[in-house]
Amino acid sequence: MHTPNNPQYPQQGASFQAVQEDEIDLKALLFNYLKYWPILGICMFAGILIAFLVNRYSTPVYKVESSVIVVDDKPTLGADLFEAGGLLQGKSNVENEIGILKSYTLAEETLSELNLNVLYFSDGFINQQQMYGNVPVLIEVDWRHPQLVGGMFRIEVLDNEKFSLSIEDDGFQVYNPADPFYKSKLTQDPFIKSIQYFGEEIKGDNYKIKVQNISALAGEKLLFQLKDSPSLALQYKNNISINPINKQASILTLGLETPVRRLGEDYLNKLMEMYLARELKEKNRAAENTILFIEEQLSGITDSLTYFENRLERYRSENRIFNLSQEGSQIFERLQELEKEKSQSEISLKYYQTLQTYLSNDQLDDLVAPSIIGVTDPLLNALVINLSELQAERIRLTANFSEQTPAVREVRSKIQNTKKALQENVNSAIRNTNNMLFELNNRIRTIEREINTLPETERRLLGIQRQFTINENIYIYLLQKRAEAEITRASNMPKNSILDNARALQNPIAPKKTLNLLIGLILGLILPIGVITVRDFLNTKIEDPKELENQLKVPLIGVIGRSTGDDGIPVLNNPRSSVTEAFRSLRADLSYLAVNKQKTCILFTSSISGEGKTFISINMASVFSLMGKKTVLVGLDLRKPKIAEDFRMINDKGMSTCLSTDMPWQSVVKPSGYENLDVILSGPIPPNPAELLLQDKFAVIMDEIKEAYDIVILDCPPVGLVSETKELFNYADVSFYVFRQDYSQKGNIQILNNLVEKGGVKKVYGILNDVHIDTGYGYGYGYGYGYGYGGNSYGYHDDVHVPWWKRALKRK
Repeated sequence: MHTPNNPQYPQQGASFQAVQEDEIDLKALLFNYLKYWPILGICMFAGILIAFLVNRYSTPVYKVESSVIVVDDKPTLGADLFEAGGLLQGKSNVENEIGILKSYTLAEETLSELNLNVLYFSDGFINQQQMYGNVPVLIEVDWRHPQLVGGMFRIEVLDNEKFSLSIEDDGFQVYNPADPFYKSKLTQDPFIKSIQYFGEEIKGDNYKIKVQNISALAGEKLLFQLKDSPSLALQYKNNISINPINKQASILTLGLETPVRRLGEDYLNKLMEMYLARELKEKNRAAENTILFIEEQLSGITDSLTYFENRLERYRSENRIFNLSQEGSQIFERLQELEKEKSQSEISLKYYQTLQTYLSNDQLDDLVAPSIIGVTDPLLNALVINLSELQAERIRLTANFSEQTPAVREVRSKIQNTKKALQENVNSAIRNTNNMLFELNNRIRTIEREINTLPETERRLLGIQRQFTINENIYIYLLQKRAEAEITRASNMPKNSILDNARALQNPIAPKKTLNLLIGLILGLILPIGVITVRDFLNTKIEDPKELENQLKVPLIGVIGRSTGDDGIPVLNNPRSSVTEAFRSLRADLSYLAVNKQKTCILFTSSISGEGKTFISINMASVFSLMGKKTVLVGLDLRKPKIAEDFRMINDKGMSTCLSTDMPWQSVVKPSGYENLDVILSGPIPPNPAELLLQDKFAVIMDEIKEAYDIVILDCPPVGLVSETKELFNYADVSFYVFRQDYSQKGNIQILNNLVEKGGVKKVYGILNDVHIDTGYGYGYGYGYGYGYGGNSYGYHDDVHVPWWKRALKRK
């Protein structure tokens, strides 16, 4: 018996009770779920079955891997000076190469070499397998024309010449080559199913393709899908993974997940090939710019050299003079050295001026390395090389990110700083070169004065030969530099290299079969438990006797099961039933609740109508009558009387008759038809039931009834609906408050608690009626009979066999 926290009722040790209740709650929670074991089992089986089907019919995905070696750049001469000054910031070569390998531009160049814009699929029963390489038909696409991309086409081969073309999946977008990065939605159906011929052009407003038969046979079916290059490049760019093998290493591992192993291997191999080709192109760009610069200078020198060569030959022939005198030769040699030095300085000045022009016009892609021209300034050489690399990095980043991205802004800031330093260095070099030329011109003019002392014929010959020699030296110098640049271009090799070619792993990485089965099992367990938990949380009706017992401030004295038939008096008509045993047990408990009382008045009430207080009142009166106790059942529910129906009586007179007239109560007593049991019905429904029960005459009648009978059972109206019941508690020796499983609201518990705490009602106990739902733990009273109660207004009906799945899905 539950002991409430009330001075009327004795208490056990608080700590022991708390521990015991915690343990019972944990067990009750466990058993509450275990009672749904068939549903849990079915859900877990369904989860495993779904996971098995996913494993069975999912397209396997393979991991393809390759690796490259990244060689760190050696610092150029003078670069360490700038890094120490903070002008040239250090960079991570590995991170840069990762960025290049993951760039959109490199992915697009790779795809243009592989021609992967058409995807072919075999027509499977459940899923579609992608085909690659040996395909039965070839789709030729004119990408200069708008095309339908994204959706799926179906081809069914009719014979060697014809095929049927239709739409399989209508998820198309329109790719326009005039605006390749933005696709528009398709507003109309592309075309209906049609018969086409192999090799003939299929053209519409948004498509232009040809289908060539390679090895397709009649009746063969396949699907194909068109992918535009920008979308495809973006897809591969996002799917590829590039990581160093560890933080200290400069070896990069490239990974790609794909359902077609050979396709992944071809893509990674081609990607590495294009990566090395790009690096070589970047290296050759400086040599190509140098060759172009030299050839521009040679085009002017060649004409001057030819002119002075012809003029020298004519002068020698006309004046019959071929060699200079000893004095003239000495002067010419001195002058030739100065002119050679002057010509090299002029070439350097032209380079500086060209470099200055490029910087002013932001032609950073056309920069020529000064070391190739012959300028040996290490400072200038380091600045030009660093600026070229920064420009290449900016181009790579802007191909994938916007101008406002922090990485792009950082590179742009570095370019501005390096460009400013280079401009200052070039301006200084131009000033120094002009000073050198000024000094050389002064020395040349000094020698020219010595030339004036020579004979006129020799003097003129020396002047012509001098011009010829100057152009010849420049021409030879430029030819030498061009040859060096060409040799440099021919000998260039990528500094990075392929370590491992692409290779697919033997086993697929997806689907993860064991993990999927485990997830299916867990979800099959968690989902129904979650549903049960939410349902129980949202349930506002009383189901669990233990929960009722814990929340009541009074003892829960009894649990009555559900009756098996339509009979409302199982105690009299079915004395061997388990429900009858429950009432006998309740009768036995009353000997402890009303000690040393030869005559007892027992009251039954509830919160609302329909909770079974009349059913319990009738059967409690019956169970006492079977003991030989002279018992009377008094119907005090003057608003909604029910007792007459169960005893098949006419409610023509009763307590309302006595209270409203002078008729004595003995005149309204009716025999029940059973020994030792009389019934006083409530009588006709009066207009003022509360006032009738509250008059002094009712108290007199009750005293007389108690004297006349051993047991008085009061069937009172619901205390939660009417007010007079609170006064009726005073007439009872023991009061019972009836709750009904899966019918009474949990809020009704507080009504009884308030009666005890605030209303001062004493000697009141709880009864749970119509117990038919197994809460999985037991009730602690031994009444878990599983019989039925319900039906009419109080709900009586036959006990029928309810399948377990209905009991689990529940209710009523």
